[in-house]
Amino acid sequence: MASTIIDSRIFGDMFSDARMRDVWSDENRTAKYLDIERALAKVQGQLGIIPQEAADEIVKNCELSQIDWAKLKAKTEQIGYPIIAVVNQINANCRGGLGEYCHWGATTQDITDTATVLQIRESLALVERDLDEIGEALAALARKYRDTPIIGRSNLQQATPITFGYKMASILAGIDRHRERLQQLKPRVLMGEFGGASGTLSSLEKGAMETQAALMKELGLAQPLISWHTVRDTIAEVGAFLGLVGGSLGKIAMDVKLMMQTEVAEVFEPYAPGRGSSSTMPQKRNPISCLYIHANISVARQHAAALMDAMVADHERSTGPWEIEWVVLPEIFCLMSGALKQAKFVLKGLEVDATRMRANIDMTNGLVMSEAVMMGLGPYIGREYAHDLVYDLCRQAISENRPLIDFLAAHPEISKHVTRAQLEGFCDPGRNLGQAGVMVDRVLAQRAVR
Repeated sequence: MASTIIDSRIFGDMFSDARMRDVWSDENRTAKYLDIERALAKVQGQLGIIPQEAADEIVKNCELSQIDWAKLKAKTEQIGYPIIAVVNQINANCRGGLGEYCHWGATTQDITDTATVLQIRESLALVERDLDEIGEALAALARKYRDTPIIGRSNLQQATPITFGYKMASILAGIDRHRERLQQLKPRVLMGEFGGASGTLSSLEKGAMETQAALMKELGLAQPLISWHTVRDTIAEVGAFLGLVGGSLGKIAMDVKLMMQTEVAEVFEPYAPGRGSSSTMPQKRNPISCLYIHANISVARQHAAALMDAMVADHERSTGPWEIEWVVLPEIFCLMSGALKQAKFVLKGLEVDATRMRANIDMTNGLVMSEAVMMGLGPYIGREYAHDLVYDLCRQAISENRPLIDFLAAHPEISKHVTRAQLEGFCDPGRNLGQAGVMVDRVLAQRAVR
């Protein structure tokens, strides 16, 4: 039975995504080993480095259906690495000893690292599609609620009015930066490895660099300038990128959780009968997807740190740091796939209560408009004096639980400069949203030109 949350038959599809689990499965990993050995034999046959007959025979036998999984497991436990076990099986299936040319000039880490990069390529393609969908969902919310007032919050206290579209566009801008980062890191990260024992390809007397170039072309990967067996910045960069994406997803989950509180009730996760209910409190509607996002991205951040630990490798082949990646990469990608899936679900079906948003703005009897009042009075009585005066009037409004505008309109030093109609303008949230709409438009326009 499965013992991890990712592979759980109960929780697996809540904490991760089946497509990502497939990428990091034993079957796909081993298929990548075979893809690389097949490609290596093919290009070495074309270059005349191994006999063409041997290349054809090896290519024919690099098939996942021919793998004996019990033998692969036993041999891997004996040796400590699976590559020799795979090569042994390819060799055994080839006729006439032609399989001896399999893995010609390569070392275990060449195949392992290149397979990992191929898995990363598949994984990043899934992440990219999810980011695109999340971006589209946020853009739709930003567009729809461009001018819908909602209170901005600072230190969990009501601050000044913004718009819900602005709130969504702010997060959207960060998601779009992640999409840009992803395009920037691909040329660095999607780079194969073929260096031999210490990375110098000393195992091949001729055609070493030609083999490396042709192999990477065959696999659709960048050719490294120099071997990177123990220089692991590109792998750590992937972890750092996923950690950043997780931070943005966590921001979404945090805000939705807080806005779902009974006392706030401005947005809700999509409704489904029974979803988020309590075993003892029938009235509850818990923020289920947000909880899973929070948990997943918290663990993913620790895994990103572990990948940076794996960079501290000794000499030309490391004694342990490399294996950290074997543990961490599948988990960080699978956990992030779960967080991305939950975020898509939340944003695509987010329930927005614009009426409640306005009611929450009004609940302070106009106190949240004190900045607008202060700035409106500034040209008449000076900004600092206006600040102190409005501060005192806010205290009175709180003490007597009455609208702030009543105290403003009744104050002689204010009424001699501005009318009640002007004060009502200062105190109208819809007329004091700053450049929120302009900023929303800027974010949406930037997406249009990408």
